[in-house]
Amino acid sequence: MAFEGLRLDVAEGLARLTFNDPVRGNPIDGPLCASLCEAAIQLSENRDVRCLLVAAEGKVFSYGGDVGAFVGDLADLSLNIKRWTTTLHSAISRFQRMDAPIVAAVHGLCAGGMSAFVAGSDVVIAADDARFVAAYAGIGFSCDAGSSIMYSRRMGLARARRFLLTNETLSAAQALAVGLVDEVVAPIQVAERAMVVASQLAAGPTRAFGEIRRLLLSAEDQPLEAQLELEAQALARIATTADAKNALLAFAHKRKPVFTGC
Repeated sequence: MAFEGLRLDVAEGLARLTFNDPVRGNPIDGPLCASLCEAAIQLSENRDVRCLLVAAEGKVFSYGGDVGAFVGDLADLSLNIKRWTTTLHSAISRFQRMDAPIVAAVHGLCAGGMSAFVAGSDVVIAADDARFVAAYAGIGFSCDAGSSIMYSRRMGLARARRFLLTNETLSAAQALAVGLVDEVVAPIQVAERAMVVASQLAAGPTRAFGEIRRLLLSAEDQPLEAQLELEAQALARIATTADAKNALLAFAHKRKPVFTGC
């Protein structure tokens, strides 16, 4: 399918997902949700992808949900929300469960569901002029796009509650302080720094990264014994990979391991 609202490029193990509707502020609407769903399907099935770098074009990263689309069809808004979240939430689930880590490069305003989408990244690099806006309560809405999960994991439940209920706007420095972002750099450095991090991850043990990412998804809701068994099973699977075997031999012979993602 042709993507609307985003561009997807894959080269040399690095996938780049770029939101490319800057005139409208990269809003989340029905077509974008469908495009994200298809992108997630393609990336989750592409074994050559070893890291995903998420960025956006324009002055803002995203204004979040397309309020214009909401207002334009209030009579069917409830139905449309169920349609849009079906594809959007499917995309988020697949992104979270794939092997390749996700790095986000954020600049300008990042609001609502797109802020939550960014919060689901493994590493978030923000420009020092970035702002993260809860947005939902400001228009009388509850949250979606994994907001209740992603914010809680990054900021803790109490801080996430305050962020959402009081419709906060966090500066890049404030977002760093509460754990919503991992690094803050000058705007001119965002793309370069995010590429450095993404390239480092793309050169790592991709299958091990995938097992770690999925283990962290279940860390808070599994009983201790169940989570320990999940760890054991994951480690046993990784022990059969070429990367793990080669890295053990490299360590034994005092060589730096070279990972191929297999």
